[in-house]
Amino acid sequence: MGKSLTNPYVKHPRALLALGANLPSALGFPRQALIAALTALASDAEMTLTAVSRFFVSPAYPAGSGPDYVNAAAEIATPLPPEALLARLHGIEATLGRVRDAASGRWGPRVIDIDLLAKETQVLPDGATQDAWRALPDAVQRVQVPDRLILPHPRLQDRAFVLRPLADIAPGWRHPRLGADVAQMLADLPPAATDGLHPIGRENA
Repeated sequence: MGKSLTNPYVKHPRALLALGANLPSALGFPRQALIAALTALASDAEMTLTAVSRFFVSPAYPAGSGPDYVNAAAEIATPLPPEALLARLHGIEATLGRVRDAASGRWGPRVIDIDLLAKETQVLPDGATQDAWRALPDAVQRVQVPDRLILPHPRLQDRAFVLRPLADIAPGWRHPRLGADVAQMLADLPPAATDGLHPIGRENA
């Protein structure tokens, strides 16, 4: 299981995050980037890092698009509203060397990625919009970028590299539109979805 840092006195709403990296940077190998991102989250005065998953290696998505990723999931407690939280996460990415370049594509290689997956069970901006983005095929997702924050993250139920780390720390979190929890969404993926996905020691990534 992932390392639980849960503090029973933390009263703020929780947010679930996915972290990933597959390029070396000034921080070192991708593992160091994830560790630096977690350190930044833990150091932020408006966030309390409450749980961290194991680190996992996963093939780049789409297949052949780059080196293997190192992935993890984290839970934080924060009073920040979702849009402000997302801006804070983007700020951490920029500090760690992430440059958002449209030419590299939405799913191109990167030195660090911190995705906001969910804030409790909030649905943003509304159920119909979340459903519409969740239903888009990958080919459309690659070229269309939402002009607002969509929560829960519209692709989390499709991605083993998101769900497997998330199952370490929040297996019972239930998707407010699908009605399935993390453990069930992971079990519903086809067996091939987890090919090449495996946990690693943080010193080996």
